Amino acid sequence: MRKNRKGAVSNEFRLLVLDDDEMITLALRSYFQSSGYQVEIESDPLKAIERVRQEHFDILLLDFLMSPICGDKVVEQIRQFNHELFMILLTGHKDLAPPVKTIRELDIQGYYEKSDKFDQLELLVESCVKSIRQMRTIRSYRDGLSEIVADMPLLVEEKNLSQLIPLIVSQTRSLTGQDNVFVLLNPLTVPQISEKLTLVSSLMLSGSGDYSLDAAQFMKQHFPRFLPLIQTAKRQGTATLQDQQLVLPLKDENEQFLGVIGTDFDETPSSTVIQLMEAYGHQASSAVASTYLHTLLQDKNKELQETNQQLKENYMQTITAVRLMVEAKDIYTRGHSDRVSYYTLLLARRQISDKDQLEKIRLAGLFHDVGKIGVPDSILSKHGPLDEEEYQAIRRHSALGYEILSTMSFFQDIAKIVRSHHERWDGQGYPDHLSAAAIPLASRMIAIADAFDAMTSFRSYRSCLSMDQARAELIRNKGTQFDPQLVDEFLEILRGYDEIRPQLEWTFHEL
Repeated sequence: MRKNRKGAVSNEFRLLVLDDDEMITLALRSYFQSSGYQVEIESDPLKAIERVRQEHFDILLLDFLMSPICGDKVVEQIRQFNHELFMILLTGHKDLAPPVKTIRELDIQGYYEKSDKFDQLELLVESCVKSIRQMRTIRSYRDGLSEIVADMPLLVEEKNLSQLIPLIVSQTRSLTGQDNVFVLLNPLTVPQISEKLTLVSSLMLSGSGDYSLDAAQFMKQHFPRFLPLIQTAKRQGTATLQDQQLVLPLKDENEQFLGVIGTDFDETPSSTVIQLMEAYGHQASSAVASTYLHTLLQDKNKELQETNQQLKENYMQTITAVRLMVEAKDIYTRGHSDRVSYYTLLLARRQISDKDQLEKIRLAGLFHDVGKIGVPDSILSKHGPLDEEEYQAIRRHSALGYEILSTMSFFQDIAKIVRSHHERWDGQGYPDHLSAAAIPLASRMIAIADAFDAMTSFRSYRSCLSMDQARAELIRNKGTQFDPQLVDEFLEILRGYDEIRPQLEWTFHEL
């Protein structure tokens, strides 16, 4: 028996134990409840399937030999509608257990031979818990990044300080899920602003919840309590947390202190939440700094252009983070966007010489799948064929990618390319059913590069095609799926694939 088991985890994890031996289910329930898990038991495999369909469970412990159906059939039915449940197969008859191949195909996370001690089983459960926590962190980070991406256009476009500060409060509340939020700015940072703005105090502060006060009331009731945190955040230039109160400094690109965002949390925020707040703080800082400059220096175009360039870089970083989050969902697609961008650029250089246009095409190749951030993980990672509803969800990713990218003016051209990269030469593609020359040239190039990389890359549900097979598929789809002239150009490029492959080696190293 392992020591110090009790209270090892919080009761946030829910287990379902399925076994037709009542003594086993009762023993496992007692054992794991003492470790802090919520545990439900079931003896009927068919009822267990319905419970999984109707209720939420994190981990399923199930016997292999049962009636009327065995454990592998239970898993097979559950996987038709649930791909997130972690499962551990139990058996007291090693010789009758399913082969390793079956366990892998059914995505079973662990296998345990029954004994009178549950130490090894507990280790398997703890391993599942770690994976579940990592998945929750990734999902939370992904959702937070998506929200930041959606919020950025409003921040960038708002040039009225009295409207910008409440907007930051509102977006912070949405991002953190907390009611008590305030934004306190320091207009004296730019002395001229005090001379130009009337009622400066009303522009310095905006708050919600307990902080929905005018500046004088806030300064009297709450500022003394926050002052040490604000001073620390200003000095260190990073988020400062104390007693569930978070203060985030707002700074311009010259590290000049502009003010703070303050939030009260119901419980101590996780490191992921703090990281998301810091990412949002960079955007809010850029927006505040941009608004100051817009108010004071409308005639100085050079400084405004530098600010916009900084916003573009911030946006690029966030979109890149979203792209990497999409690829991180499935180990088999890592590096895909980098390779598609590389192949597309090789093809584009044979017809286009303008550097700005080539850079747009390169970026479009990198971000062509960014819209998959809105596709459920269960669909992207599904091992088998997609049903019609799932296929329609996948088809929406190019239009969603257009919506994400087109929110910023300097991504408009790239967004149009991304929107059309699944159009077909014969007009049978999506989302707009364009055909032939009506499809943007760069989109036609990405379509070929995307298909080639997909065919020559390993997937969990199939092996990759050989180079000859991939070439044959491209030729077979000339004039239907692909621009025939571009296919011929791309086939010429593939003659030098032995020289191309080393340039892309880094995109394969994690596969």
